[in-house]
Amino acid sequence: ADTFLWRNKKISAGVLGVATVIWVLFELLEYHLLTLVCHVLIFALVILFLWSNAYAFINKSPLCIPEVHIPKDPVIEFAEALRFETNLAFTVFRDIASGRDLKKFLYVIAGLWILSIVGSWCNFVTLFYIVPVLYEKYEDKVDPFAEKAMHEIKKHYAVFNANVLSKIPRGPSKEKKKD
Repeated sequence: ADTFLWRNKKISAGVLGVATVIWVLFELLEYHLLTLVCHVLIFALVILFLWSNAYAFINKSPLCIPEVHIPKDPVIEFAEALRFETNLAFTVFRDIASGRDLKKFLYVIAGLWILSIVGSWCNFVTLFYIVPVLYEKYEDKVDPFAEKAMHEIKKHYAVFNANVLSKIPRGPSKEKKKD
């Protein structure tokens, strides 16, 4: 959080620099992630190979490259957490798409629509770096504005519900069986 809120200027500048280089590689030069990973691995292997062989020519002991093992438990925990969060996202998506809660459906559609408009104004990297800083700087002004906006949205939804949604005929509600 400190990095993205620019509390430590050197680390934040370093992260921004790396992100900018990655953005230039991927967006402007149309470089691809797999190509980047392969080139980095090729570079690392060539350096280690030359370093190991250089020690043989100057009669020193060869470079000791340590063995690396990834422990099983953290990988399984990460996979289980990722599976749980993915299933939860699918459940929420299914619940919203099922049509049971129109209010939640309309909120999600409106939120995604607003996000798409904001996304068309600038790219993700810009939002990722600027929004947290601006929010922290102007939090005292943003929060009341967001509360007013939510109040207005709820007021408009109540009018929409009274004038339109309440007039839509609905079938009989299904009661859940209780065992």
